Amino acid sequence: MLCLSSYGQEINSDSTKFTYCEIVGTEKLLSKKVTVSIDFGQETKLFTDRRYKDPATGKPYTFNSMVDALNFMGNNGWKFVQAYALGDAQSGYIYHFLMKKRPDQSGGSIPSDKPE
Repeated sequence: MLCLSSYGQEINSDSTKFTYCEIVGTEKLLSKKVTVSIDFGQETKLFTDRRYKDPATGKPYTFNSMVDALNFMGNNGWKFVQAYALGDAQSGYIYHFLMKKRPDQSGGSIPSDKPE
């Protein structure tokens, strides 16, 4: 006689949903600092300034490095997923960081969903 038993794991679909964003950092000319834009999937026009701005002053944030931007996002509840860089040392690099956050999480001034 053969007896088989198996165990399953129930996945609650609400717990697997995330909101994603992409941080895109470009090196500043003659500087080690980076200018960051955050793409929440919102519709933008061709020449729209997508840099993330301080809500209080309206000025774009300037980060010392992509790790500085990553720490900023982490402090606002976002989790790192993946990163890659494009470019070369001569023309400069463009850094891409993919982040995720549960829609029900709050944190800081960065929205967990795309802006209206």
